[in-house]
Amino acid sequence: MEDRVDEDDVVLDAQEQEQYACKECKNTFAADEVYDVGGQYICRACYDRQIAQEPAAASAPAGPQPTPQPSPQPATAPAPRRAAPPVLRANVTCPHCWHRFAPEDVLWISEHADLLGDVVLGEEAPLRFLPSRFTVDGDAVDARGMRCQLLACPHCHLQIPRGLLESETLLLSIAGVPASGKTYLLAAMAWELRQLLAREFAIAFTDADALANRSLHEYEETLFMPPDANRLVAIRKTELQGELYDQVNLNSQLVTLPRPFLLNLRLTEVHPGYPNDKAQRLLCLYDNAGEHFQAGADSAANPVTHHLERSRVLMFVYDPTQDPNFRRACQAFSDDPQLRIAPRTQRQETVLTETANRVRRLAHIPADQKYSRPLLVILAKSDVWSPLVDADVTGEPLFRKVVASNLRPNHLSAVDVLRIEATSQKLRTMLMEYAPQLVTAAEDFSSHVVYIAVSALGHAPEIDAASGMLGIRPRNIHPHWVTAPILYILSRWATGLVAGNQFPPKPGAQAHGS
Repeated sequence: MEDRVDEDDVVLDAQEQEQYACKECKNTFAADEVYDVGGQYICRACYDRQIAQEPAAASAPAGPQPTPQPSPQPATAPAPRRAAPPVLRANVTCPHCWHRFAPEDVLWISEHADLLGDVVLGEEAPLRFLPSRFTVDGDAVDARGMRCQLLACPHCHLQIPRGLLESETLLLSIAGVPASGKTYLLAAMAWELRQLLAREFAIAFTDADALANRSLHEYEETLFMPPDANRLVAIRKTELQGELYDQVNLNSQLVTLPRPFLLNLRLTEVHPGYPNDKAQRLLCLYDNAGEHFQAGADSAANPVTHHLERSRVLMFVYDPTQDPNFRRACQAFSDDPQLRIAPRTQRQETVLTETANRVRRLAHIPADQKYSRPLLVILAKSDVWSPLVDADVTGEPLFRKVVASNLRPNHLSAVDVLRIEATSQKLRTMLMEYAPQLVTAAEDFSSHVVYIAVSALGHAPEIDAASGMLGIRPRNIHPHWVTAPILYILSRWATGLVAGNQFPPKPGAQAHGS
């Protein structure tokens, strides 16, 4: 049956007073005409009738009696007990087109089948509208009387989650050359965070928009939920067009926009900061094709990397196996097929420089001024090259059971920030030997550069005899440090979510574990 709101139903215009149904007579009344009895509403007349019909007390039995309590007096009606309305943010940034707008300007998406045809999204898309009527629950009502629940950006008209209006958005950009491992990193990072944040930090890491995250789910399922864990699998290459992008008509021009991955970070009841709503975040990530970061790929009709300007932290994925110096050094101790097959080598520092130039151009940063936000240089595929660095990049950078929860002391974990930063210095030393041009490009751009080693698979891939392509057997996948970039970001720049050690740990603290 259609979820239709008729004119005779309880529908609120902006000036109408809210009405509440009596649980006895079923009539509706204003707030000052009803009582809140155990979460249900009852009007004055029905309440008085119930009091009058109560039987007289039976004769008191022998023995001492408790002091009689006064009967409740319906002097004034208390305000009905309702959930506190969410606190909306003063300004919202669309994760699709990065347009900033006030929450009251958000559009709603029509539900009635007759209301098709949107000026921005085309004839087949449901109409977007600014409502003037709402239901008691706060849902908009479209022109055909249908209750609506989905929201849209007032600029690009693409669907956005309600949480965007309530939570601070933590927008993170991931750049890198083709085949550097960005998509594998995203898949392993999301999969590991879903479990680690709940287990070690009492944080729920959930989808804010399951439809928008559909491709991310596919990546995770390919690697971590296969029907046959012994069969070689691979994530398909990120395309320049397709399901990771949307096309909209803006200013009489067809524009391609990236489709973000949106995930909630919310405190659970075990978290010591619960129920601080200000601590929750909406994490926004993108999976751009590496070609989009190459020179000349950015245009007004194809602004798919303009999220770089809005990003709170930039992450550049560097693949040492594509660098000739690293390849030669690693071939002395590794038989990884990525080092043996025909090499795919690229000037990765030029892509980093192009990314930096776009940020400067979009954010209007002068050439002689450094970027003030952090840049994380993520060195992928550490299982191949880790013998080149004098540091442990396999054991997770955590101090376990050092933070009190709402259940017991020493229950939750903290991020070993000092270890991440100390390892960063060792990785920088290694890069200065094999790829100094990358260090120069990174530190010429940002005033805060951190180098982090990750391995999305933790094991060498194999060559598929049938296709000649590289694949991995899911049973061999053991990611290393893939959560470290996000944990470092949360501990340093997202107050109230994740604890991080800023000073040397106390004696006896239990450090990283497998």
